[in-house]
Amino acid sequence: MKKLLLASVAVSGLAFAAPAHADIDLEVGGYFKGYGAFVDQDETAGTDVNEFDIIRDTEIHIDGATTLDNGLTVGAHFEFDVDQTDATEVDESYVYFSGDWGRVNFGGEDGAAYLLQVAAPSADSNVDGLRQFISPFSTTGGVATTGTTNARLDYDMNPTGKSDKFTYLSPIFSGFQAGLSYSPDTDAAASFGVGTNTTVVNGAQGTATVQDTYEAALRYEGQFENVGVIAGAGYSYGNTQAGLGSENVDDREVWNVGLDLDIGPFGIGAIYMDDNNATDNGETETFVVGADYTTGPFKLGISYLNADTDNGIENDRYTGGVTYEYGPGMSFRGSIQHLETDNTGTTADADGTALLLGTQINF
Repeated sequence: MKKLLLASVAVSGLAFAAPAHADIDLEVGGYFKGYGAFVDQDETAGTDVNEFDIIRDTEIHIDGATTLDNGLTVGAHFEFDVDQTDATEVDESYVYFSGDWGRVNFGGEDGAAYLLQVAAPSADSNVDGLRQFISPFSTTGGVATTGTTNARLDYDMNPTGKSDKFTYLSPIFSGFQAGLSYSPDTDAAASFGVGTNTTVVNGAQGTATVQDTYEAALRYEGQFENVGVIAGAGYSYGNTQAGLGSENVDDREVWNVGLDLDIGPFGIGAIYMDDNNATDNGETETFVVGADYTTGPFKLGISYLNADTDNGIENDRYTGGVTYEYGPGMSFRGSIQHLETDNTGTTADADGTALLLGTQINF
């Protein structure tokens, strides 16, 4: 009986010694972006690109946050890719702390240069927006053949991808907000992805050449009479690992500037980004201009992208489309896109045209 009593006391002690759990209520959300794509493009010998295909990008998000008595908000955010080809991989995983002093993110998330980046108006933000989630063309089939250096087809400034990092975002003062990020191991970005064609779209990340990376960004949002203004700039510097056996390797530097103007139902914007791709002779310059018009649940948009890389590859992309909001967080989307790839090397020039019809549902 005495032994039983002592055992009961020990178990009770363990129960009281168990660590406390944060009182955070988790919420589940996410999105589904699904399209039917009709494609007509030049093909390389031995390839046969589907004239019609289904392209989609789907994620599940888990969020939770609580505000303590001292005013500190503590939260967590997780994203999972759940498309058939993604094997339910983790896209983002981080915690954050926020208050009147700003916000700190800690973990696998985009850096300050992306979080504060300005986006130009688009025909369909999934197809020709800041980050391209849906890419209709087969790059291995002839269009946008990029060689060893990627001529980008979007313009999200994420040289560190979703690698683990510290990010600080300041509070907004008179429309201005600043951000800083530090990633100690940039090549870890290879374990995270976004969209249908991550490797092709987002550049030569995860090549184990760039180590720690520093990012800084500034953004302004305000109103001048009847004109809404969004302007911003970002810069990142990544230290390249020494001794890679290539004289063309350099520290990676990326910078961007952007301006978006809203005049009543009209929007117009332009973005420029420069990325040396951690090489001496593989710099990519990307220029984007777009415009849109909103009337009721409809938004009509057009955009043009030019991506010119020093390795002799230049892409010109033209997109027009319409978005219809048929419910809260739900939209039908249709667009037509034409892409021309010019090669100064031995690879032949190519072009393609795609018609995309789809829907996005946020839940």
